[in-house]
Amino acid sequence: MTYVIALPCVDVKDRACVDECPVDCIYEGNRSLYIQPDECVDCGACEPVCPVEAIYYEDDLPDEWADYYKANVEFFDELGAPGGAAKMGVIEKDHPLIDALPPQSEG
Repeated sequence: MTYVIALPCVDVKDRACVDECPVDCIYEGNRSLYIQPDECVDCGACEPVCPVEAIYYEDDLPDEWADYYKANVEFFDELGAPGGAAKMGVIEKDHPLIDALPPQSEG
């Protein structure tokens, strides 16, 4: 099981979750953040600090954002489990689901 970052994060990328994550498993794409499911230890530290309420435990993901579970997993198909987001910096890509979205605005 893992946590998932959904639509409210797209084009916001606040990064409070990155600062709070004790295992450095939240990676940054061009438009969204992604949780590496094999590195996530299910501690939940990221969820309450997200100012846009984009992070959900996978079983609690709202139905309208169910595809974001797949997007978070598939984002790492080529990357695997790099072993820490800090050393990666911004990964110059996004999942096709995110790429296809129009620009999101806060509010």
